[in-house]
Amino acid sequence: MASFIKVAKLTDLPEGSGKLVEAGGKKIALFNAGGKFYAIDNTCKHRGGPLAEGELDGTTITCPWHGWEYDITTGTKLDDASVKLGCYAVKTDGDDILVEA
Repeated sequence: MASFIKVAKLTDLPEGSGKLVEAGGKKIALFNAGGKFYAIDNTCKHRGGPLAEGELDGTTITCPWHGWEYDITTGTKLDDASVKLGCYAVKTDGDDILVEA
């Protein structure tokens, strides 16, 4: 059964930013959009770009390598719903951010 793993502190992830974290042996892109936290696979489906290093605009992350855009709330590619990244539940506990892995 999956469990929540501490991956960061609230202060590690200012609003509008992303961060690469690891949980359960997976590289996960963790984002703070409007004070809510979201976690998706870090690897872009196009050519493996690091999504945690992309530009976040609202709940859209743009891959820094070739510009593919994903909705961080669902992991879905914006212009092709058949392309989807893994999404992970996120919760906070005091000052800690935890991801389900």
